[in-house]
Amino acid sequence: MKRLFVLLTVAFTLVLTGCAKKPGYDYTAFKESKPKSILVLPPVNHSPDINASHSMLSTVTTPLAEDGYYVFPVAVVEETFKQNGMTSAEDIRSVSAAKLREIFGADAALYIDITSYGSTYMVVSSETRVTANAKLVDLRNGKVLWTGNATASDNENSNNNGGIIGMLVQAAVKQISSTMSDKGHDIAGLTSYRLLSATQTDSLLYGPRSPEYGKTITR
Repeated sequence: MKRLFVLLTVAFTLVLTGCAKKPGYDYTAFKESKPKSILVLPPVNHSPDINASHSMLSTVTTPLAEDGYYVFPVAVVEETFKQNGMTSAEDIRSVSAAKLREIFGADAALYIDITSYGSTYMVVSSETRVTANAKLVDLRNGKVLWTGNATASDNENSNNNGGIIGMLVQAAVKQISSTMSDKGHDIAGLTSYRLLSATQTDSLLYGPRSPEYGKTITR
């Protein structure tokens, strides 16, 4: 009986531990910084697709603006770097926080890495996936205010019941269609939303231009 009681106690403890709510993201530094404007740097691309950086860059400003931040126009930012002899995302990333603050006057900069982008063919399936991670850095003192990652795929809700031949044909057609239409760009938009929208768990907080700014929000 004693042994049974011990086992039941251990099991009950494990159940309680498993049901315990995961601690939320620590926004202490973010709340102390109170950034109002964000400079988005060109994403560093670690995928084989050469279009990934520009595609991702064109999708990230929307969720940031919707969150309530002033976002520096990406075309103006790109031209500014170009005029200073920097055209690659890797070179731009090497610029110090203090220098970025001096040039643009932004409160914070968003650094993004793309780890996967585009369509792949895997014998009986084809998938378009975009995965990225990001960090927000205070340009006034170099502190990291937030980090996050997100992924999206067009296979998330797929359900194929057409047998092996049907799966092979569907996968081939799907990859050709995705490649020709650059479906990766659409998936990049979903990834950006999941990564940066203040409506998402452990994402950015609302900025000062949002009516939700400063409110305690359960996500």
